[in-house]
Amino acid sequence: MARTPYQANMDFFQCTTLALIFVALLLNGLHASTAAQGDEDDPAEETNSYILDKDLPKFGEPIQNLTVPVGREAVLTCVINNLQTYKVAWLRVDTQTILTIQTHVITKNHRMTIAHVEGRAWVLRIRDVKESDKGWYMCQVNTDPMRNQIGYLNVVVPPNILDYPTSTDMVVREGSNVTLKCAASGSPTPSIMWRRESNEPISAGATSLNSSTFSISRVNRLHMGAYLCIASNGIPPSVSKRVMLIVHFPPMIWIQDQLVGAALGQRLTLECQSEAYPRSINYWMKNDTIITQGKHFEPSIKEINSYKVVMKLTIKDIDIGDFGTYKCVVKNSLGETDGSIKVYHIPSTTVLATSPPATTTVATTTEAVHRKNYKNKIHRQPVDDLSASSNKILGAGESSELWNIDGSIDKDRDHRYRDNAASFNEDQREKEAFVDNEASSRAGQPHRATVAVLLIFICYTLVASSLARR
Repeated sequence: MARTPYQANMDFFQCTTLALIFVALLLNGLHASTAAQGDEDDPAEETNSYILDKDLPKFGEPIQNLTVPVGREAVLTCVINNLQTYKVAWLRVDTQTILTIQTHVITKNHRMTIAHVEGRAWVLRIRDVKESDKGWYMCQVNTDPMRNQIGYLNVVVPPNILDYPTSTDMVVREGSNVTLKCAASGSPTPSIMWRRESNEPISAGATSLNSSTFSISRVNRLHMGAYLCIASNGIPPSVSKRVMLIVHFPPMIWIQDQLVGAALGQRLTLECQSEAYPRSINYWMKNDTIITQGKHFEPSIKEINSYKVVMKLTIKDIDIGDFGTYKCVVKNSLGETDGSIKVYHIPSTTVLATSPPATTTVATTTEAVHRKNYKNKIHRQPVDDLSASSNKILGAGESSELWNIDGSIDKDRDHRYRDNAASFNEDQREKEAFVDNEASSRAGQPHRATVAVLLIFICYTLVASSLARR
């Protein structure tokens, strides 16, 4: 059977393909055999490769990590041995920015410079370090493959108190709730402490509070003052901000003695204490008339602190028209109040001296009277000569100073203030006793005169009889 041309062509193609596959396998076997023989017969190639690796640049020491305060200079050093003709570059890792190549500065940051020191050290300097300079830096040599090492620059920032949300000066009404806030930036993150500028306790007996917020429930006038927010993170300097807490409240008055007795001619001082904020207007009144500075009256005001005032009124020489009710008036924008002090008259007291010779001091609520049996003369301290201590007799619980006959002060006795009405009755009884005593003394004088005349007459009779007998 005869073969067709198509079958003849297919047979030729199959034979050619088999021949090519055979040739490829043969060549592959020859190449493998040659490579194995080369490895066994020529070890110098491996030695040459080791020598080339040994001659490549190597880093002499690691890059030291740095911690630099903001505003200072940072210095990063890369030491390379056997650099040969290779190039050195500094890069910023996080941004993949090329900073320098060899001694050329590539970045547009004018704060960076590069220096080649002692032939093997490449020194990168960053002046006026900013917080944004913090991060990883790479020193790279352009070998194949690239060789590099990295170092970290840590930038620390002193604390800074932020204007917001930190509290500013606050004005509140008494009884309301208050929260003071303080916020600060810095690296590391600052810690915040509150304390009072006056070092008074700020909370539950503590003089400080470690918190960014400080709350006061039902604020009162004792909370008023300056508070300090202090931020610190170990990087000097620490910083603080002063926040004034101002508490507004209407006036209040305290009066120690609302009933005061005085004698004519005495110098007397009345006193009121008041508290108010905003600052108050203070004045004295009598019979709905404001008392002003003059020869007879001397009003004065003493500020104890920002809200407390002591107001005094001195009456220099009391006369009959000065007795009555005085008012101390206090007012501010939130209200007005007043307090009353009644001044009443206390009569002077006189006591007669008795025998045997002795010195006796009798104290009243307004003056001291002294007696001594020397020719039946009464020694009495005048009202005008009394010291200021006579006023103290009017105060609750205060001691008085009593004058002896020689003018010295007797401080051994402690005269305490008693009810004025009771004291007045006692004075009246003393005056009645004095009158009775004086009357008895005067009644006895005629009897003593009669006895004396009788004795003289008897003596005269006896003398006359004796002469007659002679």
